[in-house]
Amino acid sequence: MTSRLRGCGTALVTPFTASGALDEDALRALVDWQVEQGMHMVIPCGSTGEAVTLTAAEHRRVVEITVEQVNGRIPVIAGAGSNDTQKAITLSRELKAIGATHLLHVTPMYNKPPQRALVAHFRAIADACDLPIVIYNVPGRTGVNLEARTCLELAADPRFVAVKEASGSVAQIASIIRDRPDHFAVLSGDDGLTLAVMAHGGEGVISVVSNVAPRLMVDLCEAMARGDLTAARALDTRVAPLIDAAFVESNPIPAKAMLAMMGRMTSTLRLPLVPLADVHQTRVRDILVQVGALAS
Repeated sequence: MTSRLRGCGTALVTPFTASGALDEDALRALVDWQVEQGMHMVIPCGSTGEAVTLTAAEHRRVVEITVEQVNGRIPVIAGAGSNDTQKAITLSRELKAIGATHLLHVTPMYNKPPQRALVAHFRAIADACDLPIVIYNVPGRTGVNLEARTCLELAADPRFVAVKEASGSVAQIASIIRDRPDHFAVLSGDDGLTLAVMAHGGEGVISVVSNVAPRLMVDLCEAMARGDLTAARALDTRVAPLIDAAFVESNPIPAKAMLAMMGRMTSTLRLPLVPLADVHQTRVRDILVQVGALAS
């Protein structure tokens, strides 16, 4: 297997109604829009999708809807992570049965396993479910960093096809890119590092801001893939204020506020997350107008 995942993937938000229920219509419309805008892959039920606040039935339903709407057009990389390996295995099997094409598995949070335990965790999941796995390294949320040597140890196994790297360390990411096997993709987990990661030879990004501006992020990845650095730098400059706005508070609070301003869903989140603070509303709206995502 020599082909790699590549391009831009959206870490989908999960729409809720004003009462807090899953908004299936808004989710279907969001997925359709993403595909229509040229998105290369979609990722439901990750951290951006508030997966930790979904019931098991809701989690399955979000993935089921995403698979239905995508209808085979692009990969569906379903979040299945847990800090309980057995729960991760059970969920992985369920999401495979629903039709996910890949699984996204984050390093276990709170437990703080050592590197050898991370290897054991990921291998146990791969042994139990034969979908290709994208590893997700986000130490800022989990409290543990998947070191480059550990990532490369897993990458030697063809069942692991990519890493979503959100350590924030370009040096770490570059070392993975340099030594990874042919089948293994390296995707930025930080929107703001997309250009840098791809300049080092990475394949793209799993993005938050592409929820709001999918075509911008698709165009950025495609410009880098074809070696058009001038166009890529211009797109990176254009999207930079939107990236800043998307993280003025914890993700996905600003992204949901933006999508609500665009009329695509409510800004409802589930506790312990709350809607965007009033102090940020005007700035965020102005930036949406500035990048062309919202009419003035």
